[in-house]
Amino acid sequence: MGNNTSYEEFILLGFLIGRKAEIFLATILIVVYLSTIFGNLTILFITITNSCLHMPMYFFLGNLSVLDLVFSTVTVPSLLQNLLSGIKTISFASCMAQSYFYFFLGTVEYFLLTCMSYDRYVAICNPLHYSIIMNGYFCVQMVLACWLGGFAFVLYPTIMVTRFSYCHSNVIDHFFCDSEPLLKLSCTDTSLIQIILFVLSSVVILCSLNLTLVSYIYIVSTILVIPTDSGRKKAFNTCVSHLTLFLMASSVSILLYVIPAKQSSLGARKIPALLSSIVNPFLSPFVYTLRNNLVKRILQKFFDQGQMLMVQKVQKFLIIVISFVGKARI
Repeated sequence: MGNNTSYEEFILLGFLIGRKAEIFLATILIVVYLSTIFGNLTILFITITNSCLHMPMYFFLGNLSVLDLVFSTVTVPSLLQNLLSGIKTISFASCMAQSYFYFFLGTVEYFLLTCMSYDRYVAICNPLHYSIIMNGYFCVQMVLACWLGGFAFVLYPTIMVTRFSYCHSNVIDHFFCDSEPLLKLSCTDTSLIQIILFVLSSVVILCSLNLTLVSYIYIVSTILVIPTDSGRKKAFNTCVSHLTLFLMASSVSILLYVIPAKQSSLGARKIPALLSSIVNPFLSPFVYTLRNNLVKRILQKFFDQGQMLMVQKVQKFLIIVISFVGKARI
């Protein structure tokens, strides 16, 4: 194709494995994806319906659950289509939309996790003024700033990428429209956009990492002066779930977008990207459930009520069946 002609669709190679391995991988992804939807919807439901969870920490957690639901949906359905049906093509518009939402939601996740670290800092280091500082209006402002900030950070680079011509090839060596393999197909000079993407990624990831580390330095120093072991353990347990999620997200993203691309092949990017877009949203509700006693108690009560309701419905159904059979005999 000529240098001024651009492809109207791309081919996502996905994982270059045999057909049986593709079916096996697709089966695992279906289970993980359905578990992700169920887990995050459950967390979102209990944070909305339980008044005892109407606190800043769980307000941020509810937003994180919404984010994980949408984030996993950006890549998993197209990957499952790739694996199960063998349809590997994606239109130019769909590819650009997928790329935009992937980086938009990833950026929002870092902003949210940073806000959650500030929430934990205020709760532990300044508990007497916690309700005043972390009031409802301020929390809503922080969440809106996270979503609008992610939207603004990613919009301009995406507009630039959509205006490039792609004539070298239309085969993307990835399972979604990631920026690095996509730009390699462009016959336009991409040096400027690569610098912009590297700077923006570094700013988002490293600034979030530094702010979170500073918050936890103050948190740890405060925890160490708590006189009782039970007090230190309780304070530590309120932070460990958030810290686990942040470290999982940041370690993968640093490998993908902060370390220069020349030091890692495109094929090596697939596994970290899979962890970032699929595994992390799957683990997020379980991390918070297993480490949070209040959430565990509410979930136990929720499932106990569900089982009781199910038993009552079964009993009513059996009574109706028995009465119907008795009338039929008469």
